[in-house]
Amino acid sequence: MAPASVRRPPYKDFLQPALHRRFSTTALILLAIAYVYAIGLARWNSFLWSWFPIGPTGFRATFFWFSGSLILILRIAQYHPGYRTSDSAFDTFLKHWRNFSTLETVLTYAFSAWLFAQVYLLSQPKDSGLEWVTYLSYDRQRLNEKAVLFTTHLVILGVYQAIRHLYLDVDRLLLGVAKPSEKAVRSNSSDVGALMKKFWGEMPIIFWQSLNQMLASGILTLVIYPFLRKAVWRLSLFFFRPFFNLPKTNYVPYSWPVSFKSVTSMILASVMLLVVWIAGNTAFTMFMVKEPTKDQRPFTSGSKDPNGSLLNGLRHRKLFYRCFAMWELALIARDFPERRKAIYEDLDRKDGPAWSQVCSICLEVLKSLETNIGNYGKAPEPVAAPVAPPVEEKVRTAPPLKEEPIYLGGPARRRNFLTEVEKTVAQVAVAPGQGSPLKPFAKRVVDAAKLQLLEVQKAITGTDDTASVIRSWALKGLHKWAGIPFRKEYRRRMLHAVLGSPYGEPSLYINAAYALSMLTSHSLQEDKYGNVQRDIATIIRTLTNMTKKLDRFKEGFEVHWTDVEGIKECPEVDAIMEALREALTTLIVEFGPYARDLRLTLTDMRLAREAANFPEPQPRMDHLLDLSQWKR
Repeated sequence: MAPASVRRPPYKDFLQPALHRRFSTTALILLAIAYVYAIGLARWNSFLWSWFPIGPTGFRATFFWFSGSLILILRIAQYHPGYRTSDSAFDTFLKHWRNFSTLETVLTYAFSAWLFAQVYLLSQPKDSGLEWVTYLSYDRQRLNEKAVLFTTHLVILGVYQAIRHLYLDVDRLLLGVAKPSEKAVRSNSSDVGALMKKFWGEMPIIFWQSLNQMLASGILTLVIYPFLRKAVWRLSLFFFRPFFNLPKTNYVPYSWPVSFKSVTSMILASVMLLVVWIAGNTAFTMFMVKEPTKDQRPFTSGSKDPNGSLLNGLRHRKLFYRCFAMWELALIARDFPERRKAIYEDLDRKDGPAWSQVCSICLEVLKSLETNIGNYGKAPEPVAAPVAPPVEEKVRTAPPLKEEPIYLGGPARRRNFLTEVEKTVAQVAVAPGQGSPLKPFAKRVVDAAKLQLLEVQKAITGTDDTASVIRSWALKGLHKWAGIPFRKEYRRRMLHAVLGSPYGEPSLYINAAYALSMLTSHSLQEDKYGNVQRDIATIIRTLTNMTKKLDRFKEGFEVHWTDVEGIKECPEVDAIMEALREALTTLIVEFGPYARDLRLTLTDMRLAREAANFPEPQPRMDHLLDLSQWKR
């Protein structure tokens, strides 16, 4: 019970510091990788200065780390919970390509690659052939195209990685769920040590992905660089001429800047840069979705008003905070009896008891599934135009202007051909019920053209059904790799329909169902005021209704004709339905014997058992006589 004078800290005051700590852990991992790179590129002229952090090695490690940290800063700015919901990848492109975040992603990866390239080039010895300016003889200086090609290749790699980042939605964070079945075998999977061990176990996969993407970017460089050669050469000359005595001409060298050393360096630098990017993204995704606990306690346990801070998170306008708060609520309902009792006993709140607020929030979350399904496929409501204020009519103070010809008394104008045609057309246009004399002739011409086109189509394709021909051609294109973005796959459309748009997080609904079921089941022993039992009937009816509606919607949801694979699977929606059924089963088992006292009819319980796939209770046979006891 929170006193009225106690300030209720918002939920973000507890979540943000935790996210900062997780970001710091990811940054330390990148710093370790950057330091290994810096030692590997050291000259080893001196044993001490080749590894000592305060010196050239530390300078290189700092810039390598900053190059990777740019991607972490990008992730902080653009992370979002759940899936980007749309019917196809092309629909997602149309929604997001104009956003500033798309341009920000491309520029961040390109600048990160450019910075990494400059640090790598400065770390190379003089005989590597990768210096920016070469000296031919005496004071003759020449721009080295090998360095230009090296930098251009890494920038192209950055743009390619940015496109992959956007297409694969790397910014997505999928939060966990608190299943009741995991209570007895709760593991320390959220500890930093366990996550570190898991991350370093992913390093072989990260290295293999880096090799694959290095090969793809190399092919792109071979294709793109010939078209960019003149532009990047002139741009490089523009930046280096103020500092070096370079030739005045802008002609590109005749020979191609390719050698065994330069190609080897490009391959090595590409793999190193990709390892930094992929490792940073993997660690960020892994550490940011840890359980909302600190020192084996929920985040809000350190608040002066724990329930108030938790309710603030459950009502937050941002989806990310709501998902984390709902996850914490489910963990409290499963693993923390003292926090459960605090929710049951917190009665004197301004907006009602804590349990009543938690129950209403969870039910609203589950009912939003029905709203999302109802809104799917509907056109957005038009924005109402502002109503203009009525304008008062001014009183006329002078007679209206005359519309008669000015020279009435003059001689009549001589009629010509154009005047007569104009008069005739005007009469045809304004005559009521007058049909156009050209309409029958034009109709015959159009019908004849349609027949000719249908004959040509039938001769080519063997059918006169235009729609089927167009669809068959479209299906041939959809079977190719180029048609993948245009496929409206079953899983995408189902997620869009059930979770809503623009983003949808399944764990929000799963944790809401689990939290309700576990809080109600534990209330039998822990709710000494009996405040929970008044809402049991409403919870069971709501869960039953949502389970049946979701089940019916899924059964009637057909595969779109552009989905050439036709796989009718959606694991995320299946997980939501499983959570609803498990919650219903728990309530039926715990409160079934008290159904009459809770004002639940036999019909309510029968519908709940059908929705949860729970077997009907068998009638007891103890009162029947055992016929085997009768003797003939």
